[in-house]
Amino acid sequence: MNLNATIFFQMLVFFVLAWFTMKFVWPPLTKAIEERRQKIADGLAAAEKGKADLAQAQARVSLIEAAAKTENQGRLADAEKQAARLIEQARHEGEAERARIVAQARQEAEQEAQRVRESLRNDVAVLAVRGAEQILRREVDARAHAELLDQLKAQL
Repeated sequence: MNLNATIFFQMLVFFVLAWFTMKFVWPPLTKAIEERRQKIADGLAAAEKGKADLAQAQARVSLIEAAAKTENQGRLADAEKQAARLIEQARHEGEAERARIVAQARQEAEQEAQRVRESLRNDVAVLAVRGAEQILRREVDARAHAELLDQLKAQL
């Protein structure tokens, strides 16, 4: 066999293989790589947007919690004022009547405080679920929603 002919045929086979690879193999590979790169970039952008949405929702929740807490503190102050008024009224009446009014005032104050706490728990639970719904961008079914609220109330 002639050495020049061997080299010539090897070069010919090499160039045909290179042409075939560049024409038929390389474009699908670069297309697949580009699609994968785009999916990764989209996923990272979605993750950043999710983080921003979560931070915004948490800020809103804390703002609403602060407003609810202020409102509930006002309610507690009103209940305490009412209890103080009832106690003052009891001082002017007889000893037995006084004890009854003091007990009633304490009971009313405790009931009002319990009602305010329960109201705050409900508000926080609803806000937490709304925040989660915004992040998930879908509604939780009613039974799971109720169970989630009960769990949040129990934890608070």
